[in-house]
Amino acid sequence: MIFWIASYPKSGNTWLRALISAYYYSKDGIFNQNILKNIRQFPEKGHFIDFNYDPDKVADTAKFWIKSQEKINSDKKIKFFKTHNAFGKVNDYDFTNRDNSAGGIYIVRDPRNVITSLKNFYEMDYEKSLKWMTNSNNYIYDVMNIKKYGYGDFQFISSWSMNFKSWNIQKKIPIKIIKYEDLLKETFFVFKDIVEFINKTLNIKEKINNDKLKNSVNSTHFDKLKKEEKKSGFNEAVSSKKNSEKIPFFYLGPDNDWKKILDLDQQKRLTDMFKEDLIELGYK
Repeated sequence: MIFWIASYPKSGNTWLRALISAYYYSKDGIFNQNILKNIRQFPEKGHFIDFNYDPDKVADTAKFWIKSQEKINSDKKIKFFKTHNAFGKVNDYDFTNRDNSAGGIYIVRDPRNVITSLKNFYEMDYEKSLKWMTNSNNYIYDVMNIKKYGYGDFQFISSWSMNFKSWNIQKKIPIKIIKYEDLLKETFFVFKDIVEFINKTLNIKEKINNDKLKNSVNSTHFDKLKKEEKKSGFNEAVSSKKNSEKIPFFYLGPDNDWKKILDLDQQKRLTDMFKEDLIELGYK
């Protein structure tokens, strides 16, 4: 069965995967990039090798989402998967179902901070980033390899608001919603709560290892991940469209504060635009 680690892009998904991979895929809780490979993305091109889809048609893989998950689950083992996909249907095809998903964690981040990370990662200005975040028909794919692989890794992300709501309101599988800001402020306690939820959902009887939890938290601190990226690079960093250099994946982290970065007009505009969600999530 699949356990999802879901989020809108640039919301802390990679950090959460680092924490989970350190705890569940290492002996001592010490993180390294190699163990992050245990939590891959869905969908990816490799999931549809055995299916007859049109790589030049944007959403053609959607009709094989369930069948590819059935293939993934054929060995009846628990697997963690990252996704930015909205929870729902595309062209009347379900993203997932109860038969293939055990549950998931959805990490949500204040959209006023998401926009800053999006601007850096996708090299967009403020206006383009805002349109990107509010586009209910938005999707992502491997831009760099589109000529070679087509839309094989198409993900329908919708808007920031709809992405969050799609996972929050669905009733098919158990989901725990966590705020990036809470994980940042009280990393050990929030992550312990996450592990307890995972273990309960997956019926893991093993007692929580507090030493391993501490190591997982300490070895995935933002400053350590950023330092490691500068030294050795990071597998999920992408190349700039302007030159061949990699765009730093670990950008601002805790220093990404919309109150300090955005001007007053931008602050008001975003706060008004996402008012309903901000209130629901307790963002001020």
